[in-house]
Amino acid sequence: MVVKLDTSGIKDWEGYKGRPFLVSGPCSAESEEQVIETSKALAVTGKVSIFRAGIWKPRTRPNSFEGVGNAGLKWLRRVKQETGLLVGTEVANEKHVYEALKYGIDMLWIGARTSVNPITVQEIADALKGVDVMVFVKNPVNPDIELWIGALERIASAGIKRLGAIHRGFSTYEKTIYRNQPNWQLPIELRRRIPEIPILCDPSHIAGSREYLHEISQKAMDLNFDGLMIESHINPEKALSDASQQVNPEELKELLSRLILRSPSTDDPKLLDVLGELRQQIDVFDDHLLDLLEKRMKVSETIGRYKKENNITILQSARWDEIVKRAMIKGRAKGLSEELIDSMFKAIHQESINRQMKIMNDTTDINSQT
Repeated sequence: MVVKLDTSGIKDWEGYKGRPFLVSGPCSAESEEQVIETSKALAVTGKVSIFRAGIWKPRTRPNSFEGVGNAGLKWLRRVKQETGLLVGTEVANEKHVYEALKYGIDMLWIGARTSVNPITVQEIADALKGVDVMVFVKNPVNPDIELWIGALERIASAGIKRLGAIHRGFSTYEKTIYRNQPNWQLPIELRRRIPEIPILCDPSHIAGSREYLHEISQKAMDLNFDGLMIESHINPEKALSDASQQVNPEELKELLSRLILRSPSTDDPKLLDVLGELRQQIDVFDDHLLDLLEKRMKVSETIGRYKKENNITILQSARWDEIVKRAMIKGRAKGLSEELIDSMFKAIHQESINRQMKIMNDTTDINSQT
């Protein structure tokens, strides 16, 4: 199925106040006073398109704050009445959808823990049939582009036209400075596969700390994302959930003021000529890379045949460790990031293993292959 969206684009969506399309508010609705105070402070900035607040909070461990439930929906309705802001909340099952719609919630989003489960997403899609509401789907917790697209397709099949995606990063066992790894190539691939889909970035959940919010927001803008979802609380230090990644409305306003918004294209003929020449150079280098990879894989296949003839296992951990260490040292000296070297050589190594595995399991006489 092809995801079919409202062709008017996010600029024509209700509530749009310019790029970035901003969704902001506390991680959780904690009290009526906190919700109203935060929403009024955000409304004054003139930047927020949608006020967000978690009503039902699926937490990793039990006995943590898991939201106020339906009572919070009344507070969101009051926000809409008193500030004029559109309001949104996360839904994790079909019951949440029915309750949110009953209180006039304008935007729903499906969280990362939910989008990973096609059965639950389908149940939510069924509950949305015949409804005109804005829906965003966060990426699944694991970096699976097909699962993300599948969730979007299920919601699109319910007839939802104002449909978008939210990039909130991906869980990883590796320790990094971020709460969730950005893996920017996945939302980039999503945009390539579904060019018209609006994509928001959720710097709060990627960062896990307010320290990195501006840096991640700027990267999202540089990648031509349509908007941001940033958690804002009237008193972040006292927040009942995710306190370290929230900012107060004044801090949010200051963060937005420092964002550089660039144009996705240019009409300057001189600049277009320069870019055209540079892109031609990149095309040439890409061709060289592919030629080198082809040659490297042929050598790997030859090694695989020798291993098969001499009954040697494919994986040689010491040799692989040596390759990675050498590549890291040389890569750093050439100004290449460790992330690039690590991901590139892992992919190359996996392809080498796949080719050697095929040779190992080929029942054809090995001499006929050489």
